[in-house]
Amino acid sequence: MFTQSAANRKTSNIMTVKERRDQWLGLAFASPFILGFLLLTMIPFGQSFYYSLTEYDLFGEPQWVGLGNYQKILEDPAFYKSLTNTFFMAFIAVPILLTVSLMIALLLNLKVKGIAVYRTLYYLPVAIPVVANSILWLWILNPQYGILNTILRAFNLPDPAWLLDPMFTKPSLIIMGLLGTGGGALIYLAALQGIPKEMYEAAEIDGANAWSRFRHITLPALSPVTLFQLIMGLIGAFQIFTESFIFANGATGGPDQSLLFYAVNLYQEAFVNLHMGYASALAWILFVIVMLITLIIFKSSLRWVYYGGE
Repeated sequence: MFTQSAANRKTSNIMTVKERRDQWLGLAFASPFILGFLLLTMIPFGQSFYYSLTEYDLFGEPQWVGLGNYQKILEDPAFYKSLTNTFFMAFIAVPILLTVSLMIALLLNLKVKGIAVYRTLYYLPVAIPVVANSILWLWILNPQYGILNTILRAFNLPDPAWLLDPMFTKPSLIIMGLLGTGGGALIYLAALQGIPKEMYEAAEIDGANAWSRFRHITLPALSPVTLFQLIMGLIGAFQIFTESFIFANGATGGPDQSLLFYAVNLYQEAFVNLHMGYASALAWILFVIVMLITLIIFKSSLRWVYYGGE
């Protein structure tokens, strides 16, 4: 009996040694990511919070000011202007682009001849680099020689000064974004093809028309994808920079600062004015805003997002 107990302890010790070896082996393979995450993400993350409480210009020593930067932000008109412009793109442009993506996906889901070609054509603009795409749209939206105004004039329609008129700068970005809805449409298309056909057949037998099938089957089935695309779209809207930088010819914000988005204002404070502490405070406020909006969306999703089996 004693011999059997000793053998069991020996076996247990052997298993423990093996488990520890596997654990260290796993940590060794994961170490590049862990070290990279700590050195390139968490440490800069903490440093940015420290700098947000100081006056720092990248050259001298940081001077502690406490919450002084945050107080200055609340008194800065550029902060409210950039936040208003960014909210416009987040809460107006993003829903428009999501709706268009869904409409395109519904069209691409039709069983017609040559549908693979249409799907490729709709997705191709997504592969264009942002800088090249923005320069292309500078030509398209040119008030005098741009192709868009040329077409509008041919039909005797008003031809706005798109990027020169504060009223049309953000609509110009929305029009530009419509060309890139192929990525969102592709995600919706994959979700559409995953909806069981039996659900539509049963609803049709029960007398449901096309609108009822779309409302009570398609939209609920797509709600998880809509949640994902909504969150990613909002995060992307709060990070708009390249298009504004090119359209406004730098970090000036364009006519009447209508293209001064939050990321552009942050860049201007950090790398033009060298107010790195102030810019770090701006970044932390942006982090809190995005986190709160994301939490609100996740909380509200309990009412309108339906997963398989629900």
